[in-house]
Amino acid sequence: MGIEFKGRVAVVTGAGGGLGREHALALAARGARVVVNDIAPASGTGSAAEAVVDEIVAAGGEAIAIHASVSDEAAVGAMVQQVMDRWGRIDILVNNAGILRDKSFAKMPLADFRLVVEVHLIGAAICTQAVWNIMRAQKYGRIVMTTSSSGLYGNFGQANYGAAKMGLVGLMQTLSIEGARDGIRVNCLAPTAATRMTEGVLPAAVFERLVPAAVTPGLLHLVSEDAPTRVILCAGAGTFARAYVTMSGGLYIGSGPQAAEQVAAQFETISDRGDESVPESGSAQVVNEVGKAMAAGG
Repeated sequence: MGIEFKGRVAVVTGAGGGLGREHALALAARGARVVVNDIAPASGTGSAAEAVVDEIVAAGGEAIAIHASVSDEAAVGAMVQQVMDRWGRIDILVNNAGILRDKSFAKMPLADFRLVVEVHLIGAAICTQAVWNIMRAQKYGRIVMTTSSSGLYGNFGQANYGAAKMGLVGLMQTLSIEGARDGIRVNCLAPTAATRMTEGVLPAAVFERLVPAAVTPGLLHLVSEDAPTRVILCAGAGTFARAYVTMSGGLYIGSGPQAAEQVAAQFETISDRGDESVPESGSAQVVNEVGKAMAAGG
């Protein structure tokens, strides 16, 4: 049997276009009842979220549009309550909503830094906390944070976006640990897709390959019943890869008067990836450090 979502309720933020739209359409096509969330349309314009709902309904699916900014705690709470009143459960949350305010750090107004962090990171935290206890009570939940290679590896002109996106990795790491006992699996998706957010940034030939639909198969796996947890999945142009936050084995040097010079002298050994690991939690760093110190008699 393939991946299906019959009986599941999914909330997809920023789903009026681009990646969010593709995620919503795909979830609905496989049986999920979908909440298509997006910000309210400008006066005199049509609702992108409602247009996506119309597509889903026309294809025989079930969906509702709810306009709310993910950074508005009260609006998100009202959205979640509306979903619970209607369908009685929330199984899947896809934190997809986002904005760009690209500029080199030297020229970036701090207001733009705050705004991007507010929407991507704080918005995801608001939405996740709004469904967290519902999922705990159900003993079932699937949550995806949308991270980015700009956060994982950096990208010129995106200090605000990169900081927010790497923050989402940290959020995922901890929530995957806290949610495990209640059947909540939390992952990150790092997509590369040509959307209205990236239009004009990418060359035309690249733009054509990076269709949002080529990312969504990875999302479907991350929110499925057999989903992994604590995964960073990179996806773009139909290619999928995993990213890891790793730690080298390290070297005990101590804290004597020449320790700084020894760190410099031994930096290649400290950096060696031969015995690299993927820590299960932050405590692994402490265990490694103290273990090496004790073994060295330090």
